[in-house]
Amino acid sequence: MGTNGKVIKCKAAIAWEAGKPLCIEEVEVAPPKAHEVRIQIIATSLCHTDATVIDSKFEGLAFPVIVGHEAAGIVESIGPGVTNVKPGDKVIPLYAPLCRKCKFCLSPLTNLCGKIRFTCKGKPVYHFFGISTFSQYTVVSDINLAKIDDDANLERVCLLGCGFSTGYGAAINNAKVTPGSTCAVFGLGGVGLSAVMGCKAAGASR
Repeated sequence: MGTNGKVIKCKAAIAWEAGKPLCIEEVEVAPPKAHEVRIQIIATSLCHTDATVIDSKFEGLAFPVIVGHEAAGIVESIGPGVTNVKPGDKVIPLYAPLCRKCKFCLSPLTNLCGKIRFTCKGKPVYHFFGISTFSQYTVVSDINLAKIDDDANLERVCLLGCGFSTGYGAAINNAKVTPGSTCAVFGLGGVGLSAVMGCKAAGASR
């Protein structure tokens, strides 16, 4: 593509301070480095975790930051060493990716990468969970991308990145629901309904 290896200017919703409304700004998105992928975000949803940032209830977060972590998009360009996706592929980014190099990724105490690929008005803008989907373009690590079918509806599958995987995974991996089980799910929002789907897939009878 014509933007390969170049900085892209696009719109993004930035949280400049905790507790302040998001601002739509023009940002610069750097090209991907080794084992990174730049994605055009086609659809993104709002998770309550994003809302905690806007409401200043997310502790220890650096500002300014571009939030958003449930999305689906199309690969715009790839960095050296990327083999799992190619430009034009439809993908779902998975949050909390690792760059394998910064002190946060190398530490056993955290998995929130400190890389920065955004700038706005000459200032660096931080990533949120390594994804930042409230931007028309973003850069993520290749190990945290799931390639999806070419005919997938991106406006629907964007929910798979967090809400669905959290609920479904809670039933399959954490509760380890077995065939014939009786399950109780408290709350039937996006996560709760996904947990119900996980219970059903695992063979729960009720």
